Amino acid sequence: MLSISEVGDAQNAPLLIVHGLYGSGRNWGVIAKRLSDSFRVVTVDLRNHGSSPQTTSHSYHDMAEDLAEVIQHFNASMNVIGHSMGGKAAMTLALTRPELVDKLLIADIAPVQYEHSQLPFIHAMRSVDLSAVTRRSDAEEQLAKQGVDPALCSFFTQSLDVAVKRWRLNLDTLEAEMPKIMSFPDLNGSFDRPALFLSGATSDYVLPSHRPRIKELFPDARFAKLKDAGHWLHADQPRAFEAAIRSFIPV
Repeated sequence: MLSISEVGDAQNAPLLIVHGLYGSGRNWGVIAKRLSDSFRVVTVDLRNHGSSPQTTSHSYHDMAEDLAEVIQHFNASMNVIGHSMGGKAAMTLALTRPELVDKLLIADIAPVQYEHSQLPFIHAMRSVDLSAVTRRSDAEEQLAKQGVDPALCSFFTQSLDVAVKRWRLNLDTLEAEMPKIMSFPDLNGSFDRPALFLSGATSDYVLPSHRPRIKELFPDARFAKLKDAGHWLHADQPRAFEAAIRSFIPV
């Protein structure tokens, strides 16, 4: 099973948070802790990320089945939040195992094919001389010299195990499976329960042209934007993101 962390009273409404590409559950630790006053919050490391198993496959069907196993471990359906790649995994879960999902919040992603590439970041991480790294800031400096944005340098190095000098990311599989990661499965059917597609106001990941497909798959979908936030909307506006969760999933 995936590596998981849990905070909050077991009697609270269950909430599963699914991180994006190159991330991990620990990226959501602060938000999870704040939400734990009202929710039983479960964060996961997706396969090939963090402390979860490393595999040779990384399809959305695979990730959805991993999430289904986590939910079944708790013997109850859950509200599910997914960001970016994690949002696509959450959508796949909702469409293939709808009985496991109560409400669905998708953060800044649509069920479509994206044309930009995430491969340069893999190449940048591979280029870090880990033998010269004694602290995360050493790796951040090397990434910055390759032109990686400072905020992303900090984000990527959260997945660096400095003590053993290795990435907690299966870079080989993520590179090989990148076409699948950037696409979305051709799924039939729909998820008829409430779904909120929450976007960053300055992000272009969810466009008006995506809405017909979203409404086809998620007929009860609503749309909202967070002011002064980009693709990393939960990091840009954490309090507004938290407020959106509490409004959409009242307890």
